[in-house]
Amino acid sequence: MSYTLGIERGSRPGSHTKACMKPITTTEALAAFCAEAAKRPYVTVDTEFLRERTYYSKLCLLQLAYPGDHGPEGAGADAVLVDPLAEGLSLDPVYALFRNPDVVKVFHAARQDLEIFAVEAGVIPHPLFDTQVAAMVCGFGEQAGYETLVRKIARADLDKSSRFTDWSRRPLTEAQASYALADVTHLRVIYEHLVAQLDKTGRHGWLDEEMAVLENPATYHTDPDEAWQKVKTRTHSPRFLAIVRELARFRETYAQTRNIPRSRVYKDDALVELASTKPMNEADLGRSRLLLREARRGDIAEGILAAVKAGVEAPNETLPRPEKPRASLQVNPALADLLRVLLKARCEAEGVAQKLIATASELDAIAAGERDLPSLKGWRKAVFGAEALALCEGRLALAARGNDVVTIPL
Repeated sequence: MSYTLGIERGSRPGSHTKACMKPITTTEALAAFCAEAAKRPYVTVDTEFLRERTYYSKLCLLQLAYPGDHGPEGAGADAVLVDPLAEGLSLDPVYALFRNPDVVKVFHAARQDLEIFAVEAGVIPHPLFDTQVAAMVCGFGEQAGYETLVRKIARADLDKSSRFTDWSRRPLTEAQASYALADVTHLRVIYEHLVAQLDKTGRHGWLDEEMAVLENPATYHTDPDEAWQKVKTRTHSPRFLAIVRELARFRETYAQTRNIPRSRVYKDDALVELASTKPMNEADLGRSRLLLREARRGDIAEGILAAVKAGVEAPNETLPRPEKPRASLQVNPALADLLRVLLKARCEAEGVAQKLIATASELDAIAAGERDLPSLKGWRKAVFGAEALALCEGRLALAARGNDVVTIPL
């Protein structure tokens, strides 16, 4: 995808900001802003939310900005706050803007923001641009945090004093409003710089592959039937895992239905304990060391006992058959070390963050013979995967040449 800037070369969008410190509280005002934003090539987006007491994030504030207005004085604000808690306000104009294929939606570290819109309205902004991912593609290192990019690209400092405030309280303070607006005004400068870098390197295709994952609705849906796979256990007995599966399924369904954190039902360590002790009645639950008091009676207790029973009685043909844990793979340690050297050399040569290409566990898996891995597919294969396979198959050697590591085909 081609990301166009649509502003004068050499201009700094942040310097033309006409920000509105007072949040938009009516659908009419929001529609007017979105109508103006729809005329621009991109809009920057951020959110403030709370999640400590709920399963799903509670949207408390929405920030939007489009390229700085070069029109006459008195033209409308190009950066606004939107109060989704305001009575009677509908976010439909924003969702229409999110669906507009002619306007790029720019986020930083978009995943949590996108989950809010996917869950609340079934909307995922498209086309999408995540500056955190783009920064790693453009050589800004492993930790391409927003504050780092603001400092290095926008040449500005952020006031972080409002970062951990309660965004559901009204009215917002001036400090909160200023902090929230900075998250979308500086983002314009960052976006335009990164697009220019992608233009130079021809790496738009790399970013498109990453955005496809973020634009996939399945990314934001936790299936209760699959929740057990995120529970870390030391035991891999199929029967034990069947009980873990049923306990995780009940917990996820219960938490989603009541919109409470899954840890409020029971935490992972309690779940594993229950799968080990296999309680049959409430008296057994009362002997648990890790189960919350509220979970030892009532709906949660009944759900736990039913889940344990279902796991214990599950037919053999339905038991989970997990893949072989990577920790038990027969890893060639020397080959794994060579792969690490190759990865470091290729990432330094290409100016891309290592963690965007492959994790340490993936390198071990490659050294153990696994081939169905992200690092061996798509743009990652072109940058690293093809040479990694050649190294594993004895078709490539590594050599030191001054301060560099070079590859030698065999």
